[in-house]
Amino acid sequence: MARALLISLASCLLVVNQAFIVRRCDLAKVLHEEQLDGFEGYSLSDWLCLAFVESNFNISKVNENADGSFDYGIFQINSHYWCNDYQSHSENYCHVDCQDLLNPNLLSSISCAKIIVSASGGMRNWVRWKLHCADRPHTYWMTGCHLG
Repeated sequence: MARALLISLASCLLVVNQAFIVRRCDLAKVLHEEQLDGFEGYSLSDWLCLAFVESNFNISKVNENADGSFDYGIFQINSHYWCNDYQSHSENYCHVDCQDLLNPNLLSSISCAKIIVSASGGMRNWVRWKLHCADRPHTYWMTGCHLG
């Protein structure tokens, strides 16, 4: 009985820790198809850098913040302002459930990210983008990616 419980618990931990990582060029293709190249003045390289510094291209990433809010998905979109996690107060400016931001098709994440970038501050709304991507050459993010 104890062994069965241990195996069951280990299986749950494996599922919880499973990450859904998208390849850089595959993400570039999706972002291109969703017309993010040049959106609000940001290049595909900006978007790829954002996804890398926020989640390391992990679509299923969820991170708890010190204030009790959570960041969701490949762009680490915050539950306090942008999505509803049904755990704490949310402005829910994107009108989306936070769990939808973990969907591998990325459409909810992209739609919400467009709303965030269209707001005052653009990509500077993401602290990690501001620290690691802003005002830096990052054309290498597209190296080897063929979008056509």
